Amino acid sequence: MNLAELRARLAIPLEAAEAIAVPAGSLDASDLAGPDPVPAAVLVAFLLGPTPGVLLTKRTAHLSNHAGQISFPGGRIDPEDRDAEAAALREASEEVALDPALVELAGRLPDIVTGTGFRITPVIGLLPPGLDLEALDLRPSEHEVETVFSLPLSVVLDPDAPKRQSAQFRGRDREFWVWPHPDHHIWGATATILVALATRLRAA
Repeated sequence: MNLAELRARLAIPLEAAEAIAVPAGSLDASDLAGPDPVPAAVLVAFLLGPTPGVLLTKRTAHLSNHAGQISFPGGRIDPEDRDAEAAALREASEEVALDPALVELAGRLPDIVTGTGFRITPVIGLLPPGLDLEALDLRPSEHEVETVFSLPLSVVLDPDAPKRQSAQFRGRDREFWVWPHPDHHIWGATATILVALATRLRAA
């Protein structure tokens, strides 16, 4: 998939898939996150190096929210952020030292809400062709990020890769997505966003 085709597929609007993190506006949303979820944004950044993939982080174990989980760079939308894009770029700079000037913004995925009380706007970004993690020289924040890695685009495009699992949460069974990775457990909001992204990329 070349850069032009990737841009074209990302322009196709589609709805996110349901999981423990659910689409904002769905019947499960208010039950899951309450009436006033906190606005947040994440950067869904494409690495277009020798092995194309999507940039992910593992959060440190001592954080108050989503400790130790796999996530996209991101966080709360602060009052000084003009929009979700500004928040996502700021958070990526703070968490992994990603230079905002390197990111070509390429749209959004549908908002989702989480059981921890956030409404997340996934912002899509394209990094310059030819740059992999090593070339980007990312520096994880010691307080927030344990490690940075990528999920290969070949896995994202594989319709058989994500699996549905279920668990009891707030008094009832809920289903959620899990993505395969040899070293990390990718589930929850991150997995839901990846399913929405994969659905969009495979639509054409």
